[in-house]
Amino acid sequence: MLVGDILRKKTSRVVTVRMNETVGIAAKLMRANNISALVVKDVVRSEGNTAVGMFTERDVVRAIAEHGADGINVKVSQLISVQQLVSCTTTDTLEHVRHLMNRNHIRHLPVIDEYSLLGVVSMRDLAAAFDEATVTTPHAA
Repeated sequence: MLVGDILRKKTSRVVTVRMNETVGIAAKLMRANNISALVVKDVVRSEGNTAVGMFTERDVVRAIAEHGADGINVKVSQLISVQQLVSCTTTDTLEHVRHLMNRNHIRHLPVIDEYSLLGVVSMRDLAAAFDEATVTTPHAA
C-alpha cells in the first residue's frame, strides 16, 4: 500500500499556518478543525506556498510551559525547526513512511509531490491502513 492510497480516502483539505502567526492562532486552527498538527508555510510571497515545518499540540504545550500565559503570543517560527522538513510522496510505501516517522520521532508527515503539498499522513492513518490490510488479507493456516 502507498501513501497515495491513504490520501484518496482522506479529505483533500490541508490546514496550514504561516510562520509569523501566533501559537494562539495555531491552537484555534487546530481546535476548529479537530486536528493535532498544522503544516507551517513560509511567509515570503515568492515562496508563499512552501511547506517549511509542522506545528503540533506538543509545540503549544511547550510554548505555555516555557512562557506561561504569554506563550499564546509566541510566533510559530520560534517553535519549529525549519532546518530540514521531513516529508514523503504519494508513491512512498507505508512501511517507508512508518520508518521515517519512527526514526525522526514524529507523528505527522506532509505529503509533497513535485513541490506541491497534497496532504498530511499521521501515525493514526498508518495504523488504520495496516489494520485494514490485515483484515482484508486472508491469513494462511
